Amino acid sequence: MSGRDVVLGRIRRALRDVPRSEAPDDVPVPRDYARAHLPSGAGAGGALAGLLAENLADYRAVVHRTGDEGLAPLLCRLLAARGSATVLVPPGLPPHWLKAADPVRVHDRAAATARELDSVDSVVTGCAVAIAETGTIVLDGGPGQGRRRITLIPDHHICVVRVPEQVVASVPEALERLDPARPLTWISGPSATSDIELDRVEGVHGPRTLEVVLVEE
Repeated sequence: MSGRDVVLGRIRRALRDVPRSEAPDDVPVPRDYARAHLPSGAGAGGALAGLLAENLADYRAVVHRTGDEGLAPLLCRLLAARGSATVLVPPGLPPHWLKAADPVRVHDRAAATARELDSVDSVVTGCAVAIAETGTIVLDGGPGQGRRRITLIPDHHICVVRVPEQVVASVPEALERLDPARPLTWISGPSATSDIELDRVEGVHGPRTLEVVLVEE
């Protein structure tokens, strides 16, 4: 007996007492389960952003916090500290974000090859939503984020998250904001993998360094 036969057999036994005439919508399913699993007090205001920052750091992302006026100087410092001579920008990135930065802007083009993207020093994007409970940022290919590949090939990604507007507590709350038809990329820290001996290697299928800037409005 195959694994498939075992699974289907269990399903048939579980459905044995269900009338064949019953449709999926005939029996209401309770949806009163917990939508978030947060520590006491973590769901309010700045505490939610603090939880997001803590969980991002646990995944080895580098977290920065600033106000709107400090965003441009901070991005300039981060790119300078990285020694970035070129920075990839999505078409809808707010121009004032990089007004203080010196690197050459490389614009997201459909014709750009993987080799060309790999030669870029850094990429700066926004995000669709950030999840405090899991320390995850989600990209959906919007104008301020660009195509998925521009955040997977360059070695250094700076992602800007607006607080509290783009921060939610849990995955269910994030899903309510996302369009499943869009190309969703879920990021929890820099790209990493481990071999059979559990040696961690970063930068295998995404950026080796992820910096997240929380802009508190």
